[in-house]
Amino acid sequence: MKIGIVGKGGVGKTTTSSLIARSLTERGRRVVAIDTDSNPNLGMSLGLTFEEVEAVPQLPRALIVGAKGDLSAEEVIDEYGRTTPFGVTLISAIKVNEAGAGCTCGGHASVRSFLGDALESQSDVTLVDMEAGLEHLSRSGGTLAYADILVVIMEPSRKSIITAARTIALAEELGIPRTVGVGNKARMPDDVEFFEKVCAEYGVPLAGVIPYDMAVVDADRAGTGMASDAGDLVRQAIEQVVDYLDDAVPVG
Repeated sequence: MKIGIVGKGGVGKTTTSSLIARSLTERGRRVVAIDTDSNPNLGMSLGLTFEEVEAVPQLPRALIVGAKGDLSAEEVIDEYGRTTPFGVTLISAIKVNEAGAGCTCGGHASVRSFLGDALESQSDVTLVDMEAGLEHLSRSGGTLAYADILVVIMEPSRKSIITAARTIALAEELGIPRTVGVGNKARMPDDVEFFEKVCAEYGVPLAGVIPYDMAVVDADRAGTGMASDAGDLVRQAIEQVVDYLDDAVPVG
């Protein structure tokens, strides 16, 4: 299964990506999580320290992955992957650490090439935490063109759900077979009803709704992953989302 996580800025993509990856790992899946944010923080949500995240090597730009390319997917994971405390293998694809260094298109090309190569021998699930916005869907070829399913994270606002509807249209043009929405930061039960009503209005399939929880806020403030014994309601919601993904794209 190859999953792309997208959405507007500030909706909670990175936190949700980390929790989905952790849940899949707990189910016995081998998970590779790719951080494509130019300001990478997924590693901290997966239990690495700031210093450890900074030390993760960046995937070379415009890398061609495959039998006729620079490296195989297995070699990419061995050389650039780092195992996190929660058992997820992290790859940092894009990082901006120098002013005027140019666009990150080459990094996105590397991710696209990586997703296009067979990964069955090294992972059961490849999850891509995308940078905010829709630009990665408009590039020639599309960063996520090889994704099996696109998950759009939404906050409880009409604008966020409209963004999800626009994302579905772009994903269909790229040939991504499935796109679903996940509501986040929901104040129960009113926001659940809001997500259900407005998602139906704009034709956004709803895979689940994650409640607002101070355990997530506390983890973000501390710069860590959410503790394993915290956020019970959040974890239950994540499990429901992962069940949905498993049904949509079965993994052996």
